[in-house]
Amino acid sequence: MTDLSHFDPNAASNPNNNIFGLPFNEEDARLVILPVPWEVTVSYNAGTARAADHIFKASMHVDLFDPDYKESWRQGFYMRPPDKKILLKSDYLRKEAELYIDYISHGEILEKNLFMCKSQRDINEGGVYLNKWVYEQTKQLINRNKLVAVLGGDHSIVLGFFKAMAEQHGDFGVLQIDAHCDLRQSYEFFTYSHASVMYNALTEIPSLTHLVQLGARDYCQEEWEYIQNNKERVITYFDKDIKERQYEGETWKQITDEIVNKLPQKVLVSFDIDGLDPKLCPNTGTPVQGGFETEQIFYLLKKIVQSGRQFIGFDLVEIGVGDNNEWDANVGAHILWRLANMLVASNQ
Repeated sequence: MTDLSHFDPNAASNPNNNIFGLPFNEEDARLVILPVPWEVTVSYNAGTARAADHIFKASMHVDLFDPDYKESWRQGFYMRPPDKKILLKSDYLRKEAELYIDYISHGEILEKNLFMCKSQRDINEGGVYLNKWVYEQTKQLINRNKLVAVLGGDHSIVLGFFKAMAEQHGDFGVLQIDAHCDLRQSYEFFTYSHASVMYNALTEIPSLTHLVQLGARDYCQEEWEYIQNNKERVITYFDKDIKERQYEGETWKQITDEIVNKLPQKVLVSFDIDGLDPKLCPNTGTPVQGGFETEQIFYLLKKIVQSGRQFIGFDLVEIGVGDNNEWDANVGAHILWRLANMLVASNQ
């Protein structure tokens, strides 16, 4: 066990320690954060593959006192270093994807270009490889009785995580905070992409019984029709509808109570940071005007914990990296801290 007798949580963080300046190693930590440096299929801003290093640095400036979950950190949080092989593979395939996306966006016929056909195959095979890697890493940690959180990278990284959690917990629901629905069947002819991850999850994981989406405000007709045709599993609270309900007098508490009642007993939180107001995440992959304040989301998550439901894990994805601007990482580090505390508190 880690000796905390000489650790002062009120002092400046020691960068020689792990995330948030905590003195835990992986063996002693209750929660292990798995960074996944992958952003092959992003179609707008890149940079999130390198977010973990920036968040680690920013975490040294997060105060450890959380009035709602005062002692959670004492059970131990640990973040693994990003896997360099995964990052190199992401960088290589990302270059291929940029050329490929530019080619098909101009209306060119894919089958007429053998190089582009090969790129598509390489990228799809990369997605399979990444899903398997995340699944295996998560499974190993679960088998060691660790709580697991995944830190992105783009949103495509979570499918293997979901599959491992499904094997461990059986039926569960996902609470997705996101500006996008991620329900396209195959965006840009990629089997596994950030724009299709929830479609992939619903298709490949039968024990994912409920997907509750919050804040969607940029989506296509295909996604809207999918939601309308799958109301037994997918409940989407569009950003526009939430705001109109508030304009007409409903409180966030009333809407929150409704959302909580839609969730099953076991809940995994999938937090795409672009679900927030873009003033909080200006360098995210695909920013969209509108969105939530952080405290709105944490109020909701607190109510879920108080309801007796169990958080089984979380992912935090799409945190961008700006030029000489660590604001995104700062916000991301504070969100990561709150999510980690809630997860441990929900699994006493």
